[in-house]
Amino acid sequence: MTSKQSIKILLVDDDPSILEILYELVTIFGYGCETAKNGMEALDKLKQDVYHIVLTDMIMPGMSGMDLLIHISSHYPQIKVMVLTGYDRSFTYTDVIQAGASDFISKPFNSDELEAKISRLVREIELMHQLELLSISDGLTGLYNRRHFDIKIIEEARRADRQNHDLFLAVIDVDNLKEMNDRHGHLEGDKVLKLVGRIIKHGIRENVDWPFRYGGDEFCVIITQVSQDQALMTAERILQSYNEKKPPLTGLSIGLARFIRSNDKDWAADIDDLVKRADIALYKAKQTGRNRIVIDRENDKTRDE
Repeated sequence: MTSKQSIKILLVDDDPSILEILYELVTIFGYGCETAKNGMEALDKLKQDVYHIVLTDMIMPGMSGMDLLIHISSHYPQIKVMVLTGYDRSFTYTDVIQAGASDFISKPFNSDELEAKISRLVREIELMHQLELLSISDGLTGLYNRRHFDIKIIEEARRADRQNHDLFLAVIDVDNLKEMNDRHGHLEGDKVLKLVGRIIKHGIRENVDWPFRYGGDEFCVIITQVSQDQALMTAERILQSYNEKKPPLTGLSIGLARFIRSNDKDWAADIDDLVKRADIALYKAKQTGRNRIVIDRENDKTRDE
């Protein structure tokens, strides 16, 4: 669940006294918050930081709250917006909801009502986060799924090229899983897959390396900002941990390859090449005895050129 401290709220009002009251209340509620005294200042802050909720007055000089709401709905659709206005409001509840607002509160506001409305928006944010995680996660192992791999590998390859650091892909296959399933049943096979998932999670750097169940009995890890020796150490750590706990019959074969950016191919072609080379290295690990790591030697050829 999302903690209150991780929620960040931007408060927007041209009345300094109202802004001060809002800041004190939201802080007492336990949320992180910042303030902006008009719509343009709010836009600047939205560009510089990440906010989950914007609470904005509607009647402001220059950029109105309605204009700010429309801009946020268009450019930051993930942000929840609650609008604040007086009894002489120029906009109806229907107007602001149709423009993209998540809720509406009138001045003078009651602190209990404000807290309740913010809490409701936070629950919606939590629910959306959980649904997003479900859509990109493998239900059995808890690792990311193939769908998310296709997105993440492009992001990380571009980042590696932009920041001039190496990126490696480790493709991991469970040896003899079919035989395990045939002898002991698929429930035992599922236990093996869950074990692999836990070992991979514990063997990599959280939010730096990215673990996936690629499909069936195959897993992969995107290993970022490392040398070849460091990437190999990560693969060895995973293999060693599995060998300490592995069920009979099984093992892990691992193929390791470095991303190579070419001058004459597009990004998709270079990523396909990376996956292909990691798969070939995995196949060689299978051919040469299984339960071992093979490094793609294109890495060495490229470094020598």
